[in-house]
Amino acid sequence: MAKIPDQRWRIAPAQPAKAQQISISTGLLPLVSQVMINRGLETPELADIHIDPEIQDLPSPLEEFPDLAVSVELLQDAIASGEKIAICGDYDADGMTSTALLLRALRHLGADVDYAIPSRMKDGYGINQRIVEEFAATGVGVILTVDNGIAAYDPIVRAVELGLTVIITDHHDLPEKLPPADAILNPKLLAETSPYRGLAGVGVAYILAIALAQSLDKIAGLTSQILELFTLGTIADLAPLVGVNRRWLKRGLRQLPHSQLVGIQALMQVAGVKEEQKQLQPDDIGFKLGPRINAIGRIGDPQLVIELLTTDDPGIALERAMQCEQINSKRQQLCEQIQEEAIALVETKPILWQKLRVLLVISEGWHHGVIGIVASRLVERYGVPVFIGTYEDEDNSIIRGSARGIEEFNIFEALDYCRDLLGKFGGHKAAGGFSFAASNLPALEQKLSEFAYQYLKQEHLKPLVKIDAQASLQQVGQQLYQEIDSLQPWGIGNAFPVFWTPNVIVKEQRKIGKNQAHLKLVLQEENSDTPIKAIAWRWGEYCPLPRKLDIAYKLQENHWQGTSNIELELIGVRLNRETGRQGDGETRGQRRQGDGETRETREMGRRGDKGDRETGRRGDQETRQSISDNVKKARFNYKGKVYACSLWQSLNELRIKNPQGKVLAVTKGDRIGLLGTSRDNAQSVDVTQPHYYQLIKTALAELERQ
Repeated sequence: MAKIPDQRWRIAPAQPAKAQQISISTGLLPLVSQVMINRGLETPELADIHIDPEIQDLPSPLEEFPDLAVSVELLQDAIASGEKIAICGDYDADGMTSTALLLRALRHLGADVDYAIPSRMKDGYGINQRIVEEFAATGVGVILTVDNGIAAYDPIVRAVELGLTVIITDHHDLPEKLPPADAILNPKLLAETSPYRGLAGVGVAYILAIALAQSLDKIAGLTSQILELFTLGTIADLAPLVGVNRRWLKRGLRQLPHSQLVGIQALMQVAGVKEEQKQLQPDDIGFKLGPRINAIGRIGDPQLVIELLTTDDPGIALERAMQCEQINSKRQQLCEQIQEEAIALVETKPILWQKLRVLLVISEGWHHGVIGIVASRLVERYGVPVFIGTYEDEDNSIIRGSARGIEEFNIFEALDYCRDLLGKFGGHKAAGGFSFAASNLPALEQKLSEFAYQYLKQEHLKPLVKIDAQASLQQVGQQLYQEIDSLQPWGIGNAFPVFWTPNVIVKEQRKIGKNQAHLKLVLQEENSDTPIKAIAWRWGEYCPLPRKLDIAYKLQENHWQGTSNIELELIGVRLNRETGRQGDGETRGQRRQGDGETRETREMGRRGDKGDRETGRRGDQETRQSISDNVKKARFNYKGKVYACSLWQSLNELRIKNPQGKVLAVTKGDRIGLLGTSRDNAQSVDVTQPHYYQLIKTALAELERQ
């Protein structure tokens, strides 16, 4: 039976006049101009800067960062006097690339420098008192934090007590009370309009390194090396690709295929990134290089990555890159295993996440280092805020976890709302971490649900597909793809364009890949003879899709045997409103854009055809079978009331309409159904409750007699 992803679509409003104006100014297709408008680039001037960021006059970082000059002076003095400098980094990709960047820069400038990175499992995030005291004991005079430190008030107080100079470079949100460091570099201290506001930790480290090298007149030979590390860390950390990030990344992505760093060369080699590319794309880093670095911080030793990114020995570099590859494979296996176990818990326990409006899933034996990745995948699957945890001690008394959110839900505020039930917690709007006593689990689930009910409506509880514009598949070709590609880098804060096309016919479909997890398709637009290939990642479970659909997609270029073709990457589908007229067994069901009712609900409400008129007559117990072999219809009497029911076999969905016009829709095997006059106002109900269970049982028995 046909099954499709349960999604909500948000289509940006078309602005043809503005799009035409930008198209005339830039020479871009109106469709691409509309994408730029959707990104806030509503004038030709803003569009020109987006196309070529180098034309924008940037303020000097020394003018923007109040403590940058002080930081440079403190490091100049340390280098001149031979004082030992110690970097305290972090175990994620941003923290490790930041550490490697400043190690390379300070060694280039003649500094006596070492580093430490806290253990994810033993220490948790950020500089701590143990590290401070170990630095002091080994003769360190200057501590330089990267990608952490802004919230480490007590450890910094301890460093000051021990007579150490402290420079904090960080990009995380500011606490109520700043630590007493000698200098603090954090873009969150800048005006929101500053082009430097979106820097990741590696971006702050890059600015410090460049300013220091310029002050010592030793910039030659350094910039290109650290620009590559800036590029790697910024994309891997999911920093917004706007402002100076966009400007510098365009340079870095052009440079990476010809990297001067043997560690990056080796990493690209084991990850299968082609060096003959004119420039890398953010996806090359986000899906190939970044995960291999992040895997080390999650389940390995961060020192391995630091050695990879700071060595000049090709042999050592290749050895470390191969270790990254092996550990990343282990990380992938762990993620798949935990994801399968988590989904099984959600769907067989069951966890009534639609009722709670938040998903809290806990189990023992899961690896702390990868559950955050699994949380993201569960958000993608269910479209609901996810809090996932595992026991961190032998007696299962403490639970430690990670959280990932959706657009309408603030993870940090949710954790703060539950602070009385938590031990440690932290994070930001989209993600966070936490720990709590296992005895608080029921109370925590209830309180998270209380918070969710304040911000989430039922319609929010499904994955959101953001769409830029409607396009015909006839418009999908090399020109459209090349114009989109010319506006790289796309990424966080500047999402890759998504288009949609209605009335698309699925000509062919088959499962592919390991475990048949993915879906390969051939599609064709209605009234067209031109097919186009498509891929839908992790959609194997939806095979076969219905024959006719509205589709949402990205464009991708496929190279094969010397030829290049444009293909689609499906990220969304919905049933087309015209599908039910075709007589081919496909369902109607999907609402028009901006129309909350399904066609079936409207037609049942109108009783505009003979079948529906007969259905609406109370007391008449004669049933009628649908003219379609794939939709069985009946009406029946239950507790003195007449109900209409229909079994949509292509969806495996039963719909029961009561005399007041409300429709109960439930898919076979699901414990949760939807009840309402339309999909938009429908509420989730537990169909295992006696009333619904008996109603469904009676409806199915009547349908069986047809």
